[in-house]
Amino acid sequence: MTPQSWTDKVSNPAQIGGIETSILDNGTGRGVRIAWINTGTGLRYKVVIDRAMDIADAFYNQHSLAWLSYTGITPPQPFSDRGADWLRTFGGGLLTTCGLSHVGGPEQDEYGERGLHGQISNCPAEIESIIQPDPLTGRLDMSITGRIKETKIFGPSLELRRTISGTLGQSFLRIHDEVINRANTPTPHMLLYHFNFGWPLVDEGTDIIWQGDWQAREGGMNADVFHEGNDFRTCPAPLATHSGTGEAVASIDATPDSAGQCTAGLHNAKLGIVMALRFQKSQLPWLINWQHWGKGEYVTGLEPTTNPLIGQAKAREQNELLFLAPGEIKSYDLEIEILHEKDTINDFLKKYY
Repeated sequence: MTPQSWTDKVSNPAQIGGIETSILDNGTGRGVRIAWINTGTGLRYKVVIDRAMDIADAFYNQHSLAWLSYTGITPPQPFSDRGADWLRTFGGGLLTTCGLSHVGGPEQDEYGERGLHGQISNCPAEIESIIQPDPLTGRLDMSITGRIKETKIFGPSLELRRTISGTLGQSFLRIHDEVINRANTPTPHMLLYHFNFGWPLVDEGTDIIWQGDWQAREGGMNADVFHEGNDFRTCPAPLATHSGTGEAVASIDATPDSAGQCTAGLHNAKLGIVMALRFQKSQLPWLINWQHWGKGEYVTGLEPTTNPLIGQAKAREQNELLFLAPGEIKSYDLEIEILHEKDTINDFLKKYY
């Protein structure tokens, strides 16, 4: 779609796309604030304002891109930060944010107790701004910005300022995050973007694309899947061995291009689309590939992160734990784009697969 195609034919920009906010009124998500973002290209997605501005449903034309757990959207539960309680509110979705001070399994040490994947996804946002597109004036960009607090008296006190943006007529979404330490002492910082992709984008034969040296997570069936000679880059049919807690995970030391950008993705030849995920090596040096091919629970995750899935305690022990000084800000930039033109897809595959 080009800007000229709608010239003099539309009075209300919402006829093309834009941002619409609402409140869910039924089921487990009752009362939760959301924002539907429509790019006018077939790419549209649901931002869950009350869940750290994470992204639930996402579609390209009639095709779902995201995996949704049976849990669905739930209101934030900020005290789901012990053990594996995080799983009780894990709705999947295109994006669930993990952190801001711990990523990994439950753990406890002399610095405190930390539950699975941290607290931030169970914190609501305070919306700062919504900017709508206006083709009549030539403004095609749109964005929603909010602040999410992970804080308590005496610290740690971290704040995530998130902007999700796009451009009318272009099939991409961008995320710009800023994490600031508002406490008066240094604070540990870990962050993981838990992107979850499902059927029909993820299907038998879908190519999983990433570049870099990799290592299977210790234990479980991880090494049974992620080992030389096994085709773990092609999505299989649902596997009985992945029923229940069956899963496999690898940490990838992502390879950047000359500009420092890392690219991962999924290619579904049957649908004729590529999902391209881009992020900065200097900001997010690692990528996690999660594969969970359970029957009725069929998903793969591509998850840019500050650290491998080792948790705060081990990162501290290995001197790899990041700290934010009082008032310090760290920024993160990610992009998802849907490619659908044959030549563009071929160029992408030649470069990255």
